[in-house]
Amino acid sequence: MKSVGQCFAVTCVCFALLFAGPACDRSTPGTGPPGRAVEETDAQGKSDEAAPQASGQTQSDGGKEEKATRGSFEFQERLQERLQMANYQIKSRGVRDTDVLNAMRRVPRHEFVPERNRDAAYSDTALPIGEGQTISQPYIVAYMTEKLQIEPGDRVLEIGTGSGYQAAVLSELTSDVYTIEILEPLGREARTRLDRLGYDEVQVKVADGYFGWEEHAPFDAIIVTCAAGHVPPPLKEQLKKGGRMVIPVGGPFWTQRLMLVTRNEEGEFESADLLPVRFVPMTGEARD
Repeated sequence: MKSVGQCFAVTCVCFALLFAGPACDRSTPGTGPPGRAVEETDAQGKSDEAAPQASGQTQSDGGKEEKATRGSFEFQERLQERLQMANYQIKSRGVRDTDVLNAMRRVPRHEFVPERNRDAAYSDTALPIGEGQTISQPYIVAYMTEKLQIEPGDRVLEIGTGSGYQAAVLSELTSDVYTIEILEPLGREARTRLDRLGYDEVQVKVADGYFGWEEHAPFDAIIVTCAAGHVPPPLKEQLKKGGRMVIPVGGPFWTQRLMLVTRNEEGEFESADLLPVRFVPMTGEARD
């Protein structure tokens, strides 16, 4: 993803102990964020959350069916691979938020990678998307998203659009999503792709994400998908009181730390160390 403004690597890799590291592969199973639905399993081992139905429908918590289609695109394509990805790569590692898991089950990841990489679209790894950038490992996408504790109606800013996959996942949770990409070719392609797949409510901007998107601030949540040596001050200032930011912090040639930054009601900031990770570096102002 990119320079904080769009981390150089636009879609952040969590090379992160990506293939086998304590960072991405061994997060501690949690009970789910406060105030959010947490997926539980009954004595028979059945999930309380029904998987999307083969008919093109998905079962919601209240028993009401919602169409698993956006625009003319059928999200049922490669559904079984997404279900396996969510269950075996994500849920089994401790991500328990039902809304996040369902978002990962719905978004067609294969549509966000180049044709030559589509056979590996649901593998447990980051993948190249062009321009020297990557689409993040599915587990890391879900883990970071869960930490934001997004509620419907929240305003969310993403730094590092990449192929648009993370933005699409966020859009499954709230309709107010803004994303910034520093590399114009990627930003332009992401806009076209999101529109084609029905995620046209996502606002895409080609710019240096280090400076955020001031005209739409403050944000309830900010997610940065590339590593910076520090948390950009403009992003901190654009975080709403009570808001949360997830960002990898550290140098490009070292293991970074995934940090959770929160702003309390007095406007003061607190940070917590989540995981060791390996993301592509931010470019633009962050690098300079």
